[in-house]
Amino acid sequence: MAKASAAYGEQSREVVENQRIVDYLPLVRHVVQKITTTLPRHVDTDDLISAGTLGLVKASRRFDVSKKVDFKTYAYICIRGAVIDELRHRSFVSTNVHHQIRAVSECYQRYVSANGRPPTDEDLAAQVEMTPEQLYRVLEEARRRHFMSIHSLTDDQPALMSLVPPDNGPSPSEQAERQETLERLAAAIRGLPERDRILLLLYYERDLTMKETAEVLGITESRVSQLHASAVFKLSMRMRSAS
Repeated sequence: MAKASAAYGEQSREVVENQRIVDYLPLVRHVVQKITTTLPRHVDTDDLISAGTLGLVKASRRFDVSKKVDFKTYAYICIRGAVIDELRHRSFVSTNVHHQIRAVSECYQRYVSANGRPPTDEDLAAQVEMTPEQLYRVLEEARRRHFMSIHSLTDDQPALMSLVPPDNGPSPSEQAERQETLERLAAAIRGLPERDRILLLLYYERDLTMKETAEVLGITESRVSQLHASAVFKLSMRMRSAS
């Protein structure tokens, strides 16, 4: 009887896990779609969907209902991590672009030191002797570098999604660090131009894709990509200066 009960319980658990996988498969495509809008067109999305699906399967198998955590949130993190891990093995950025990204960052810092305020996109483009279009291409490449590592945009310039430490430890010091980072992030976002704040709100808090964000703002998807790259860059620089 005990063996039969255990076998039934195991079978029931497997049924629940498999149903979760089926229910949340659309989330895999949503995550991949959000990530690939910032990557070159030649990236194979089928590989990324396969990696994301594997992440979903692992999430379902490892999910602990006793933790009282929303499965969708847990699955989103696992799927996104699996997709980014897949991308870590690829390289999209040339050495020349690395130098351009560093030059833009240094010009940004010099401008702030000299003027006491952040530069506009047009000001920054002039400082690095680029057209605004050239600057946006560099900033979009800087954003792509985030997907080469789960942890940061570059070694010294974190991207938005990696600015906040994970909430996975009960340690008071870890919780205090997370709260402090959240407060700095909130302050940095408040210091951004209104356009950038709205775009980040739609993309990260409302979880819209760039196409959906473009429809809300009444601009093109390519323009959203440019503005998003600029906003993340400026936010990263503000967080860096505040640390």
